[in-house]
Amino acid sequence: MSDAVVAEGLTKRYRHAVALDRCSFAVPEHTIVALVGPNGAGKSTLLHCATGLVRPSAGTISVLGRPSGDRTLPRVGFVAQDAPLYRDFTADELLTMGAKLNDDGFDLAFGRARLRDLGIPLDQRVGRLSGGQHAQVALCLALAKRPELLLLDEPLASLDPLARREFLSALMDAVAEKPMTVVLSSHLIVDLERVCDHLMVLRSGQVKVLAATDELLTTHKMLIGPPQRRRPRIAGVEQIVSASKAERQIQLLVRTSGDVVDPGWDQYDVSLEDIVLGYLAERPVERLLDLEGADA
Repeated sequence: MSDAVVAEGLTKRYRHAVALDRCSFAVPEHTIVALVGPNGAGKSTLLHCATGLVRPSAGTISVLGRPSGDRTLPRVGFVAQDAPLYRDFTADELLTMGAKLNDDGFDLAFGRARLRDLGIPLDQRVGRLSGGQHAQVALCLALAKRPELLLLDEPLASLDPLARREFLSALMDAVAEKPMTVVLSSHLIVDLERVCDHLMVLRSGQVKVLAATDELLTTHKMLIGPPQRRRPRIAGVEQIVSASKAERQIQLLVRTSGDVVDPGWDQYDVSLEDIVLGYLAERPVERLLDLEGADA
């Protein structure tokens, strides 16, 4: 399997702020990647760099085997945050505009048929559509390009639960019809868990983890044990991701390198949300556990 998006030392600075800080990662092709992180983590900047709309301050990012930019844009579908569309245009006028702007790569018949199947009137002005219909039109425009890479920036944020489900269902239908790589940015981890097979966690402009969700769920455990003054040495633990400490116990989210066999610790499976929250934790594990420099 080759990689659809590859970054090496990707950095983007805006005056005194650093949006991306020396990011290096590879997104495998034909995967659906959940891109999660707090506001200001750099998610939108990363997606804009992948489309070529934003140039890195340092480092590189390549898309589908080429540097991102004009040469890769015809092969990339993109739905920006809040799915901005011309509100005075009808859905059909937007599709016609898409066909004219994208030369022969835009499948106008596919776009019209898709909106009809969704029950969205082609002659309705976009400004009069519901939030869910608005998002579906934006997705349809991106899919009508027949992209090899689809980038979605918070498309679910303003949708109600039913509209979110319908949007994700339409996305999965499109992926089943034509294999493509999808990077979907969102805060809604429960929804992402149903459709995404890879997870990328971005915090403070850096990629904290990027792996298949099955692998993450298998290799991460929650350990609960008695409080200790020094960092606990636990066989089979590769990394202590996060920790919380109470008067009578310590709770650790750990990444394992094998079986964890230690009678002093109770071991529990974790959810994808547990993993995301663990990697987003800002408190240093060393300080929380009152460590004295020993390694796990």
